[in-house]
Amino acid sequence: MLEFRKDLFADERDDDLNEIGKPTQRQDMLGHVTGRTKYFDDHAFDGLLHLKVLRSPHHHARIRRLDTSAAQSAPGVRRVMTGADVPVNLNTMLSLINFGEDDEPSLATDKVRYKGEPVAAVVAESEAAAYDALSKITVDYDPLPAVFDVEEALAPGAPQVNDVFPGNYFPYYDKYSHQKLRFGDVERAFAQADHVLEERYQMSPIEHAPVEPMGCIAAPETNNRIVVHTATQALFFSLGISAKILNIPSNRFHFIGGTVGGGFGGKVDTLTEPLAILGTLLTGSPVRFAFDRREEMQSGPPRGAERWYIKDGVMNDGRIVARQIRGYFDAGAYTRLTSYAVVKCTGHLPGPYTIPNVSSDVYAVYTNRTPATAMRGFGVTGVDFSLEVQMDKLAHLIGLDPMEFRILNAYRDGDMKAHRREAKNTALIECVQVAAEKAGWAIGDEYRRMSSLQGGGDRAMIPHTVTDENGKIGEPDQRPSSAPVPRPLPATPPQPAPAMAPAAPPPPPATPAPAPTPAPAAPAPARRAGGIRFSSISGTRRR
Repeated sequence: MLEFRKDLFADERDDDLNEIGKPTQRQDMLGHVTGRTKYFDDHAFDGLLHLKVLRSPHHHARIRRLDTSAAQSAPGVRRVMTGADVPVNLNTMLSLINFGEDDEPSLATDKVRYKGEPVAAVVAESEAAAYDALSKITVDYDPLPAVFDVEEALAPGAPQVNDVFPGNYFPYYDKYSHQKLRFGDVERAFAQADHVLEERYQMSPIEHAPVEPMGCIAAPETNNRIVVHTATQALFFSLGISAKILNIPSNRFHFIGGTVGGGFGGKVDTLTEPLAILGTLLTGSPVRFAFDRREEMQSGPPRGAERWYIKDGVMNDGRIVARQIRGYFDAGAYTRLTSYAVVKCTGHLPGPYTIPNVSSDVYAVYTNRTPATAMRGFGVTGVDFSLEVQMDKLAHLIGLDPMEFRILNAYRDGDMKAHRREAKNTALIECVQVAAEKAGWAIGDEYRRMSSLQGGGDRAMIPHTVTDENGKIGEPDQRPSSAPVPRPLPATPPQPAPAMAPAAPPPPPATPAPAPTPAPAAPAPARRAGGIRFSSISGTRRR
């Protein structure tokens, strides 16, 4: 178990922070306000060439023929590149930490799997010459059926998006179709609950829309190295991925970054550097590769779409006794970071609340959309929105104040999380109390007196957990099956008066389709999806 070094990190509740309210000057402030900060595009090189990419007009199609001869002989063109020119044309972002399989080409060769996927690249003496040459490239496509909905993608007979992952889902630990979490017995708790509420939530993809599009400039240095000025948010990831794709030792690269004209997570992906470096290696000249605004909006990676089904069982006194969650992350056509988002999300469930019975199933799904990536709160934002809307609905359903309802169910120090980890340094109760005070939101005296430091010790028991035949998790529970499931609360709130009940209870939601249960074939030994990795839950490298 990883613990804070107490000699370096004092008790968080007593931390003597003194920056808020003081005019502390950022290191880069003067350059920004005077316009002297240098971004990647502010570096001038003699003989600079421009790289532009031909992108697929189809969401899903087979490439029958690719003819670049006319483009190669066009005025001002120095080089035309296809997938055959890329030394290692398949990659996945998390391969640097041995998590996942290489599934995304730098330049498509056999198929295109989303609209805007790169097919060929032109390096020319001007942007105009590069665009003119792109218009001379001929590609014969054989359009294929496409799928854009996560549940439709998992249904039997759906078009196969990513050939590396049959079934259109990312396999965890080489065999599971999704990430599972089991804690307690949700079905028994639902049967005992006074109310059961089930809802569906949907988030659409979100484009980051930075002022500065993705881009970089690569240039040869005199010591047989390549310098790369880049807008990446992940400098060492971009360096490592470029070295892997180009099959060149990373010490031949000199990456310079740190200044990003808007990123928000979208510039974590390494989309421009490998091709720009390859163009420099093939021409011997500096090469600039930057997205235009249309490319940024069409092919720049968005926050992926998410879909959540949340079912809660709640008692009249306000205790949430069961929470069942089924979620789908839309990865788009390739994995990138979505597989990690699912792990991170599962490590966050069921939110900051002590619930004695929890079950979740979360899928990373491939569709014929633009591949998704990180965005602020990556892996948590969408499900947190869903959970907090659900909390409001539950509070109104049983006639409790939403603030008091959250305080009642919030983690206390010493509570047992659904991941079998003890809750420490919790502070949701105090945050809600302060927020209510600042907003002028009246809460009862007993809720103002509650504390995250009190009441958690009695809720540290791990309940008997029901598992299923296809997804047993953890070590077998050695306690008798009669181990108690309910847990006491630090204080029992008064029963709500009838007048507090909502005038009209919300109509029951439509029953969602049953969770898909894809059954992947036994993986080949060479597969390494879900191999040794860092776990955001346990903090250790494991299988």
